[in-house]
Amino acid sequence: MCFWLLKSLTIISLLKIIEIKGFLPINYDFIVVGSGSAGSVIASRLSENPKWKVLLLEAGTEPTDLTDIPALCATFQFTDYNWGYLMEEQENMCLGLQDKRMHWPRGKALGGSTIINYMMHIRGNHLDFDRWSENGNEGWSYEELLPLFKKSEDSFVRVQDQEYRNKGGEIGVEDVAFRTKSAEAFVEAMQEYGYKYVDYNGATQMGVSWVQATTRRGKRENAKKTFLDKAKYRPNLTVITSARVNKIVFVDGGNGKLKAQGVEFIKSGIKFYAKANKEIIISAGTLNSPQILMLSGIGPKDHLNSLGIPVLKDLPVGRKLYDHLTFLGLPFTVNGTDVTLNYDDLYDPRSMVEYLLNGEGPLTTLGGVEALGIVKTNVSDDCNPTYPDIELIFLGGSLHSDKGDIYRKTLRVTDEVYNTVWGSLEGKQVFSIMPMLYHPKSYGKIELESKNPFARPKCYGNYFTDKNNFDVKTFIASIRLVQDIVKMPAFQKYNATLVDTKIPGCEMHVFNTDEYWECALRHLSVTLHHQVATCKMGNNTDPEAVVDDTLKVYGTENLRVADASIIPEPITAHTSVPTFMIGEKLAEIIKKIY
Repeated sequence: MCFWLLKSLTIISLLKIIEIKGFLPINYDFIVVGSGSAGSVIASRLSENPKWKVLLLEAGTEPTDLTDIPALCATFQFTDYNWGYLMEEQENMCLGLQDKRMHWPRGKALGGSTIINYMMHIRGNHLDFDRWSENGNEGWSYEELLPLFKKSEDSFVRVQDQEYRNKGGEIGVEDVAFRTKSAEAFVEAMQEYGYKYVDYNGATQMGVSWVQATTRRGKRENAKKTFLDKAKYRPNLTVITSARVNKIVFVDGGNGKLKAQGVEFIKSGIKFYAKANKEIIISAGTLNSPQILMLSGIGPKDHLNSLGIPVLKDLPVGRKLYDHLTFLGLPFTVNGTDVTLNYDDLYDPRSMVEYLLNGEGPLTTLGGVEALGIVKTNVSDDCNPTYPDIELIFLGGSLHSDKGDIYRKTLRVTDEVYNTVWGSLEGKQVFSIMPMLYHPKSYGKIELESKNPFARPKCYGNYFTDKNNFDVKTFIASIRLVQDIVKMPAFQKYNATLVDTKIPGCEMHVFNTDEYWECALRHLSVTLHHQVATCKMGNNTDPEAVVDDTLKVYGTENLRVADASIIPEPITAHTSVPTFMIGEKLAEIIKKIY
C-alpha cells in the first residue's frame, strides 16, 4: 500500500511539473522575477533577441478581463490580485482606520500592480531625474530618459506638448472620456486662481490638467496586455505564473563578489531551481524585491543575524522607504443636480453598453479621479520655483458615493468615522479634493517577519515623524490652498462648501485651525501606493545605496534590481509610469553589454 501511495504521489508531482508550460530542466540566459511595470518590459524587450532564452516568474495568476474596467479598480483590491499587506501599527497615526493599520495594496498578478492601480499616467518632474544624475547616477538625467518614456507611449491626449510625446508605443495614454460638472469647475477654478492648463508630462508640470490615463478607448492598459501578450508566443520566452521565488542562489564569483547563479521557487507545492547563464533581474516591487534579497542573505547584517539568515552581503536593503500620503478629509457639498458622480450610473445597463461600444461613460472614470492640480505651497523649502510639493487630486465624488460599500473599506476607514463624516452625505452632491504630499521628509522601512519566505514582510510607514513636523505643515498649507481655490467663481456658482463635521477623535479642537487639521491628518491620511527607495540606486560613496546606476546589486555579479524600489527618493509622480521607464532603461543597459 505504501508503494502504491508513493507511486501515486510521484505521478502527481510529475503531472504538476508538466503543467508548467515550457519549463524543463534547462538553463536560461535571463531570469526576471516579477511581471509588473518593469518586469514585463524587461522580459518583452530581452526576448526580442531570439538567441536569448528568458524566464519570467510571477507569484500571481492571470487577471480576468473585468480588471480592464477603470471604474472598478478599487474592487480588485479585495481579491487575490492584491498581496493584502498592512502597515505595522504606528503611534499617533492611522487613528481613524480599522485597527489603526493602513492598507498597502500591491499587485499579485500577471501585470503586477498595473492590474489594480488607478491608471494615472504621470512621469515626474524634469528635476527629479536631473537630480538623480547630479548625485552621481550616470545616464539618468531627464534628457537621457525622455526617449525611454516616449518609447512605450501611444498618446491620444488632446492638449499635449508634441515634442515630449509619442505615437505608436505599446501603452495607450488618453484623457478620460467621462467628466462631471464639478470636475469642469475644478479645472476652471484652478485657472481663475492663476494656474495654467498644462500637459504635465510635457515641458511644464505645474498647473492644472484633466487626468491622463493609461487606458485605450476607456479600457485599462496593464503591463500584461501591453507587453506580455505580444511577446508570449515567442519560443524563447517562458512565463510561469503562481511561482513564488524563495531566494537567489549564489556561488563564489571571485574578487570578493557573489555570483548570482539561479533562483529557487515554489509552484504547486513543489520546489524548483532555474539557472541563469547571464543575469537575474529582481522586479518584484518595492516591498517584495527587498524581501527576496534579504531571504537570500543580501541585507542589513544585524537584521539578518537576528533571524538566523546567513549574511552573504551586508547592504542597507529595506532600511529606507519613502511613500506618498494623501488626505481623505476634504469633501465639499454643492447645490444642483448631476454636478457630481452618481455611483448608481455604474450599474445602469446603458453605461455598460456605452462603455463596450464606444469606450465612454462613467465606467471609464479612474475610480472617480478626473483632474489634477500640481502646485507649490507657500511653505516649500525647495529653492527651484518649478518644483511642486503637492498634487491636488480631484474626485467627482467622495467616500459616500458608493454608500461606504467599497472605497472606504479599501482604505480601512472605521464605521464610526465614516458614519459621522460621510454617512449623512449619502444621496447628496459631494466632490472631494485630496492633497498628496510629493516629497515627504519622513521615511519608513521594510523588514522580514521571519526567514519563512511565505511570511509577509513587516511594513513600517513612520509617517509624520520628521523632526520639524514639516510634512504636516506642508499638508496644512495645501488644505488652505484648496480652500482658496474653492472660493473661485467656478465653484461658487454651485455654492461649494467644505463639510465641517468634525472627525471623531478631533472634537477637542476648533474646526479649521491648524491643530484640528493636524489631528485630522493623523486620523485620515492614507497611502497612494507609491513606496520607493528600499533598494536605492546610488554611487559607491552613498552609504544608503543598494544598486549602482546600472542597477547591479553592490558586491554581486549577474544580479540586478529593476522596479520602483531603486528610485532614490520620492518623485513628483505616481510610480507606475516611471517604473515602465526603469524597465526600458535596464533592457537598454543589458543589450549594450551583451
